[in-house]
Amino acid sequence: MINVTKTFLPPQTEYQAILKRAWDTGWMTNRGVLVQELEAKLKSYLCIPHIIAMTNGTLPLQIAIKALRLSGEIITTPFSYVATTSAIVWEHCKPVFVDIHPDFLTIDETKIEEAITDKTTAILATHVFGNPCHVEAIESIAKKHDLKVIYDAAHCFGVIYNNQSVFNYGDVSTCSFHATKLFHTGEGGALFCKDELYQSMFQHHNFGHDGPEAFHGLGINAKMSEPQAAMGLSVLPYIENIIKDRERVVNTYKNLIPNLQTIKIRDHTKWNYSYYPVIFKTEKQLLSVLNILNKEDIYPRRYFYPSLNDLPYLDHVVMPISDSIAKRIFCLPLYYGLSESNIQKISNLIKTAIC
Repeated sequence: MINVTKTFLPPQTEYQAILKRAWDTGWMTNRGVLVQELEAKLKSYLCIPHIIAMTNGTLPLQIAIKALRLSGEIITTPFSYVATTSAIVWEHCKPVFVDIHPDFLTIDETKIEEAITDKTTAILATHVFGNPCHVEAIESIAKKHDLKVIYDAAHCFGVIYNNQSVFNYGDVSTCSFHATKLFHTGEGGALFCKDELYQSMFQHHNFGHDGPEAFHGLGINAKMSEPQAAMGLSVLPYIENIIKDRERVVNTYKNLIPNLQTIKIRDHTKWNYSYYPVIFKTEKQLLSVLNILNKEDIYPRRYFYPSLNDLPYLDHVVMPISDSIAKRIFCLPLYYGLSESNIQKISNLIKTAIC
């Protein structure tokens, strides 16, 4: 079986050696030494001022909305994982969708202003498949209209835009460290923010604690555990090799099936090869290819599908580009160690199916 992804697992002895440090102390959670060490190493590796490691990648979005005291309407993209929209709804705000750019697949910054009303409080945009939004335009719009900016950067570990981490853009950025991501902690995530927001975000993720016996305000439990941090610490030394090998896989696909449409990476971006999406001419063609691959025990993923404006708990709005792309796109298998022979097999099957 060839799945769309495969979790990178470091040597078990290395993970166990790191976990033993927590095991010996009996300190398994509440920001132990491993969580603190992981945060320090990630700050250094990513060149970022602040990071708060969390137990998954969705809670940082919810905490950002809560801590920024957002209300009313939040402008967002319909082409993202459901957590982007569900976090807005969960925090009792209204998602207002703006369609996407047909090449970059990120929110179309030229359409944002027409969606702003007197109820708009923020923009929550997704860097799709690690491809940055037009952050300069979004920042300009946000300043003009006094809006907060949150970026769902779930796919962006290691992405550099204009010579700095993409996590440095916006008031808040979030990332997923789920097992399917190129850097992971099994389950996990992180929040990145500006200096003036750090203390508020930190307290929100730890029950609102202001020291052991006082409370700053409302909070929730989003803390990362020591076993999760141990996994991150054991994966991090391999991250450059992981990214390099994923680049090999992507370049091989490009060479073997050069005529398939894929995402256009924004200029001045050092990409992380987090996903390899391909866009077919029609949904019928996609389903035909998918059927042929599945018969050979190969499982791409229709990612992102459906377009989020079709969610059953929202009033439906038409998003022509997102609706169309979502029906015609899937991500090819991409992971560390995917063999040349399997890439060749997948590519040949696709070429045969679309001829």
